[in-house]
Amino acid sequence: QVQLVESGGGLVQPGGSLRLSCAASTSIFSYVMGWYRQAPGKQRELVATTTSGVRTGYADSVKGRFTISRDNANNTVYLLMNSLQPEDTAIYYCNARHIFSNSEIWGQGTLVTVSS
Repeated sequence: QVQLVESGGGLVQPGGSLRLSCAASTSIFSYVMGWYRQAPGKQRELVATTTSGVRTGYADSVKGRFTISRDNANNTVYLLMNSLQPEDTAIYYCNARHIFSNSEIWGQGTLVTVSS
């Protein structure tokens, strides 16, 4: 079963950028990969997804600012976040959902804090 490890979180000022990485222990070719986030006191929400066919989807709140990409050869998914705002502060989780079984795997999360 695939295991996911996120990295790249940290403290950034408003208007800044960060790139998150999600490294998988096995091939991600048969998975829809996604990034979710959970802010304090709020439910976890979908941020972005990408399929092996490189089709992507975004939450309205991040469209035009965030870009999801995947490197199937290196089993890694990225989330480039630009123009970060305080409301983007959250723990960001990587998710893998198998395209046939719909089984899901979650990473441990990485904290992003946007503050001056």
